[in-house]
Amino acid sequence: MVKRWYWYDWLMFIIRLICSISLVFTTIELKEYFTLPIVALMLWQLIAFSVPWLCLQLDYKYYLFTEIVISGGLCLYLAAFFPQAYFSFLLYAFLIAAHSAQRTYLWSGPVSILLLPAIIKLFAEQSEYWVMAVHIGMAYVFGFSFHLLVLNFRQGEVIRDQNAVLEQYLSQIERITLAEERNRLSKELHDTVGHAYTSLIMGLETLRPELTTETGTERLESLLNLGRQNMEEVRNYVHQIESPHEALPLLQSLRKLAEEFQEHAKVTVRFHAYGEEYPVTKQAKTALYRCLQESLTNAVRHGNSTEIKVSVQFEPQQTRLEIQDNGRGMEQGREGFGLSAMKERAMNLQGHVAVYTEPGEGTLVTCTLPRQTELKDEVIRLLVVDDQPFIRESLRTLLEEQQDLQVVGTAEDGEQAIELCRQVQPQLVLMDLEMPNMDGIAASRRIKELWPDIRILILTTFEDTRQALEAMRSGVDGYLLKSMQPLELAETIRTVYRRGTLIDQGMSHKLFAQLEADNSGDDPSLIKASSAYELTPRELEILQFVSKGLRYKSIASKLYLSDGTVRNYASSAYMKLGVRNREEAVQKAREAGLLE
Repeated sequence: MVKRWYWYDWLMFIIRLICSISLVFTTIELKEYFTLPIVALMLWQLIAFSVPWLCLQLDYKYYLFTEIVISGGLCLYLAAFFPQAYFSFLLYAFLIAAHSAQRTYLWSGPVSILLLPAIIKLFAEQSEYWVMAVHIGMAYVFGFSFHLLVLNFRQGEVIRDQNAVLEQYLSQIERITLAEERNRLSKELHDTVGHAYTSLIMGLETLRPELTTETGTERLESLLNLGRQNMEEVRNYVHQIESPHEALPLLQSLRKLAEEFQEHAKVTVRFHAYGEEYPVTKQAKTALYRCLQESLTNAVRHGNSTEIKVSVQFEPQQTRLEIQDNGRGMEQGREGFGLSAMKERAMNLQGHVAVYTEPGEGTLVTCTLPRQTELKDEVIRLLVVDDQPFIRESLRTLLEEQQDLQVVGTAEDGEQAIELCRQVQPQLVLMDLEMPNMDGIAASRRIKELWPDIRILILTTFEDTRQALEAMRSGVDGYLLKSMQPLELAETIRTVYRRGTLIDQGMSHKLFAQLEADNSGDDPSLIKASSAYELTPRELEILQFVSKGLRYKSIASKLYLSDGTVRNYASSAYMKLGVRNREEAVQKAREAGLLE
């Protein structure tokens, strides 16, 4: 069937079937009174039963016409021989009224109630016109009342479906909010109490050489044991607070979400996975989970979808989630809070969210995240550079809790950092900005000149955009604030080590605003053309390089960005321009006046 049947559809079908069977038996019984052969009458009745019904299933706009012409014509022919045969049209009048939607009753009513009895009156003069009109009119009124009842039922069904979707959405929001709050509390405990105990233990250790009496040494040992014991209890509490949802593998978590949504929203959700599953970070799992949740809800709430296809692809370099529905699509340019949040989560992980939609043809949402997992087969060698000993040792303690991170040295200023880079050859440097002798920017620039492959991640307490821009121009690969969560720092280190570039979210907004202010003196016509496609200054800048024939790797080196970041900007620009590759992008950008 081309549509889902409800109780009223079955009732209409039974009424039509009863009416047709009754006419068949009556026609057979009185066949000698008709001028047409019985075979022709049977064929006419078969057509009157099937053609209007098929039109109703496939294309509504032809239904009323075929019902009035074919079924009404049959009743008119029978009434020409037997005036009382107009009673057979009463059921058809009921059906016509029941299906007269979108103001079609303005013409179907007069035709059925007034015109048809007048025609019957011409062929059967003994029939009473007003009696027929009243009878057919009453049948039409009953049919139209039934139409209003069905309409009310449909609206109630839509409200119930929407309410089920909203309830399911709210339950997911509540569950995820609780999970995120648990995660936040566990991080707060780890980062505050745990950090305090670490600092306390380290401070007590520094007092050991100053204690000479045996009693003092025993007391110190007792305090250290108490601190270590309490710190272990805090870690146990942290593990107990963690949400059980976060303990599930990504595939199992997404499949469970899809099954729950299918059960509550009453839609078909087909889930497929491709490739061998590998573990992903908590941030990536949350981003993919939220993307699937928002896409499923939008497909039903805004797209009225009945079938949704979900696929997860585990590729060597990235994890890809696709959600495709058969709904009515979205309006171009319409971007709500949920979609914006999805894109922001993906961008924070160096990923990308794209939405492809056409009115009447459904929506396809893709979320692509680079593979970010612990490097179990290798260890990242770190150099910590900060002028405060307490911060250096605290960072060493926190980072070495990770199996794939190793602090191979600490430095108190830029000069010492350069010397240690020469001696221990670290793979990544955590660099402070404000330091004596040589600051972090000068040290970073010198390290990049001598050892271009060493990754540098600025970790500072300052939010100076000019200083941040100067640091990025010096070749650093990331810029973070010390107020970030230490557990997230390990993930950031792994991302930067894999040739990614990360900037603190709050700082990134300020940096882009500063870049736009610096570029305010550009050609007004160029700015106007870029705004027509909603291109950012960075996307426009990368388009300029692409038009000159530069490859992504060359562009990345010129802009001090990673290859993956440049590809993300380019993909975003191509999507906004509505093109598929760099050649089409350059051609369209030239035609639109985007390139100088």
